[in-house]
Formats: sequence, C-alpha cells, structure tokens
Amino acid sequence: MSSPNDWNAGVIAEFRRNHGKVGGNFEGAPILLIHHKGAKTGKARVNPVMYLKDEGRYLVFASKGGAETNPDWYHNLMARHEAEIEVGDEKFSVSVREVKGEERDVIYARQSSLYPQFAEYQRKTKRKIPVVELRPK
Repeated sequence: MSSPNDWNAGVIAEFRRNHGKVGGNFEGAPILLIHHKGAKTGKARVNPVMYLKDEGRYLVFASKGGAETNPDWYHNLMARHEAEIEVGDEKFSVSVREVKGEERDVIYARQSSLYPQFAEYQRKTKRKIPVVELRPK
C-alpha cells in the first residue's frame, strides 16, 4: 500500500507533466501546489490542493478529507504566513492568512456548492475546516 507522500508525489508529477491538470480524484478540479517549510524542521514540502480563485487570490481548504486534525501544510502556513504556489506553469510567492468568521462561512459554502465533497468533509469532523487565503505578492 502506498503512503500519502507517494500519492502526493504522483499527483505533483502529473500536475507538472500536464501544465497543472490531473486526473483521478482531482479530474477537472482546479489544483495548485503549495510549497512551504516545516514549522519545526524547516524542511521544504509540497502539497497538491484544490483551490477556489476569488478576486486575484487563491483560497484553499484544510479539509484533510474530514479528519479530526488539520493537515500539516496548514500548520506550516500559519507558522510562517508566506509560501510559494504553482498554478499551471507559473510559480510565485504568496502571503498567507486564515479567513475567519462570516467571510470564511460564505467561502466554504461556495466551495461546497461547487464540490459537494467539501460539505461531506465538514459533516465528518467536529472541527471547523479552515479556509486559507493565498495572495500573490
């Protein structure tokens, strides 16, 4: 059985081979790659995630499939408040902020209406799934 890291590596390779497009679970969905550093280790990491583009910013969702804990990438982004992202064939620096309150709820509802699995992820967990804004610098 492959690990999540092996799965991510396959998605990342496919993303780069196909100019930001991937198949499988992400078929037809908008995907970006988040480049971040471990909050404790400083080790470089890359994670593929779905995004919602909104007025020049990229919104990502720390759903982790509805798990009871946030994904590691979320903690790393919140520790540093900056990252790089790849969208299609472009790579650029972004500032990072968590979206909260009513703004978060409106954005999460919009994502759930576009991709119903996000509503299911929220139903599966007691935590409020974070929404993170990635704004090009």
